[in-house]
Amino acid sequence: MAQPDTKKIFFENLSGAGKAIAVLTSGGDAQGMNAAVRAVVRMGLYVGAKVYFIHEGYQGMVDGGENIREATWESVSSMLQVGGTVIGSARCKEFRTHEGRLKAAHNLVQRGITNLCVIGGDGSLTGANLFREEWSGLLGELVDQGLIEADAVQKYSALHIVGMVGSIDNDFCGTDMTIGTDSALHRIIEVVDAIMTTAQSHQRTFVLEVMGRHCGYLALVSALACGADWVLIPEMPPEDGWEEKMCQKLSATRSRGTRLNIIIVAEGALDRHGKSITSSFVKDNRAGMKRLNIIIVAEGAIDRNNKPITTECIKNLVVKCLGFDTRVTILGHVQRGGTPSAFDRILASRMGVEAVLALLETTANTPACVVSLCGNQSVRLPLMECVQMTQEVQKAMDEKRFEEAVKLRGRSFENNLKTYKLLAHRKPESELPTSNFNVAVLNVGAPAAGMNAAVRSAVRVGISEGHKMFAVSDGFEGFYKGQIKEIKWADVGGWTGQGGSLLGTKRTLPAKHVDKIAEQMRKHNINALLVIGGFEAFLSLLELLTARGKYDEFCVPMVMVPATVSNNVPGSDLSIGADTALNAITTTCDRIKQSASGTKRRVFIIETMGGYCGYLASVGGLAAGADAAYIYEEPFDIRDLQANVEHLTEKMKTSIQRGLVLRNENSNENYTTDFIYQLYSEEGRGVFDCRKNVLGHMQQGGAPSPFDRNFGTKISAKAMQWISKKLVETFRQGRVFANTEDSCCLLGMRRRALVFQPVVQLKEETDFVHRIPKEQWWLKLRPLMKILAKYKTSYDVSDSGQLEHVVRNRPKESDASVAM
Repeated sequence: MAQPDTKKIFFENLSGAGKAIAVLTSGGDAQGMNAAVRAVVRMGLYVGAKVYFIHEGYQGMVDGGENIREATWESVSSMLQVGGTVIGSARCKEFRTHEGRLKAAHNLVQRGITNLCVIGGDGSLTGANLFREEWSGLLGELVDQGLIEADAVQKYSALHIVGMVGSIDNDFCGTDMTIGTDSALHRIIEVVDAIMTTAQSHQRTFVLEVMGRHCGYLALVSALACGADWVLIPEMPPEDGWEEKMCQKLSATRSRGTRLNIIIVAEGALDRHGKSITSSFVKDNRAGMKRLNIIIVAEGAIDRNNKPITTECIKNLVVKCLGFDTRVTILGHVQRGGTPSAFDRILASRMGVEAVLALLETTANTPACVVSLCGNQSVRLPLMECVQMTQEVQKAMDEKRFEEAVKLRGRSFENNLKTYKLLAHRKPESELPTSNFNVAVLNVGAPAAGMNAAVRSAVRVGISEGHKMFAVSDGFEGFYKGQIKEIKWADVGGWTGQGGSLLGTKRTLPAKHVDKIAEQMRKHNINALLVIGGFEAFLSLLELLTARGKYDEFCVPMVMVPATVSNNVPGSDLSIGADTALNAITTTCDRIKQSASGTKRRVFIIETMGGYCGYLASVGGLAAGADAAYIYEEPFDIRDLQANVEHLTEKMKTSIQRGLVLRNENSNENYTTDFIYQLYSEEGRGVFDCRKNVLGHMQQGGAPSPFDRNFGTKISAKAMQWISKKLVETFRQGRVFANTEDSCCLLGMRRRALVFQPVVQLKEETDFVHRIPKEQWWLKLRPLMKILAKYKTSYDVSDSGQLEHVVRNRPKESDASVAM
């Protein structure tokens, strides 16, 4: 398939010859830091630069000696899946002094290092920028002291800094996600899911403590991901009377048969008057709360008077006021440990490569930058602008300007908070608007993790908008059979963490049964449709759009939300379910590679799902550290296979003991998984042996990842709000009549924004034979996998990050940053 015309920079022209790059991790550790280090090292070596590890962060830079060592290609092998940071991290008081920085400068100059990649939080990056600003003065002092030659000042005249933010808290302004945040969310949600299953068996309250310091991001997103009943975050203290409202809400949910309530309290949570959030939680509410509560408390939580809110404090309060059997679970450093998620590996790898490119392009006049993520795009932002805005957030919170603090956190944070409020707090029936519109929601195609979160979101937002919501079972097959029933707020409780499709889903398209579906639309007076699914859902909307000419029943607003593990829906860079599938692939690849530990050299051939779309194989290969990934979109022949085998054979003759090759299931009808396995087995004879695995439907199963839960929740909420707007616009003379192209849309993520696109306009972008978009953004990531696997290949830099200024409030249409 033809790829977009883009400017390419080839290996021999992308030169870092004569440059020395050092990479260090500083401050607290975060999962994914090793992936970033690996990417910096290998991209640096790829462009011909010398690359150095600085062990133990700034302390190692000050101490010098063996703490600063040259890196090799093999020295970063087998570290992609390791949590924490293998080069160490440490707090360094000495670097905060002028004398300490003078020592650090001397150690760098001795090795000719003038390019630094710093992976850490805002404090680490601020220290790096100060070091950069003092650099020329420090060199002058070293000359005066006779520690370096005078010509070194000219030779090493400028220190170049590029930062990457490694922090589980996601508390750095300018980026949607920091390295480690997604993995921390995985740990939190795994624990919450596990506790929910055991807690429902006992009359017991669980109090959970989570990290987060002074940022409520982990608490807020965890609340969205597990459907918490209540969340308290420092950026937005609750209104007066929140204690009674919370008790009433917990009581109401219990009275409707819910066995579980979840309260999440973020670090620094306050009320509007500086009152401890626990001080007035004294209402005896035994009548409604019979079985179970889960309360999540952020580490170090305080009230406005800086009074600590500890887990023991919460426990004692619950026991005293409600009489519940209560247990405390402190997650602690579990949240910062463990294997990094697929998202963090990909994010860190992309940022690491981008950081090296930024260093190659920097000049003496270029400000220190930080590599950030906006939507699914890499951007470069002035480091100190981001640091200053991050500090402004804390200042706004200290001065009790909370609305401003939320805005300063960024559009993603603000959007998360709005969505949570929309879904968690049901207004009384008397306060709900009355629209008299009926909206049907259904799943179409294969099941994908996150579908249930999307349905829950749609139902609750629809009810909040005053609509009557109808659930259709088994897709359009159930639709024409009349499997339609009203669905209420409480019916979707607890759906966010459920995998598969609780509504049921089929691949049946509507065209053959369009008359019966029209009859059911008329019978139930359906005024709008929300279809959640994959390529079949896209085809279904096209068929219903065509049927408008014959059936007025289909002249209603219709919108599709993409949900498929294959990520092959045109008009959207990401689909619900793909992240969960990637994590399943990545975890399995880790285990498969580990099985070869201590054995002779071995190559694994692994087949992934995806139809003709190579997204899972390509991006999964990047996350798992694959040596090759065969896909339909990038044709290959026997010569390519032979070259790959020879390349892997050469690597195996060194210290590399395990190889990984992924193949998309429909990449080539002749070069099957069995064929590739036999070819590698034969050609690698005497050097390595082979094993093969077909992952199959395990990629579709399991509980949805935090990303898919939140992506499904937010994109579906936005779709329902669009439906509400269209219903008002198209209501004329007592009925809804919508027959324009823009009343039948697909809501998809395009680069930095969620965009509504008429499905008819997407036909030109679609390869209907192979059920894939004609152009796919992730193809530009394939060279990264090849570079990191030691191939000499062309690298497309047309989409690399360009230096931008920090934007306080991005345009309205960009508020859909779905990076979580």
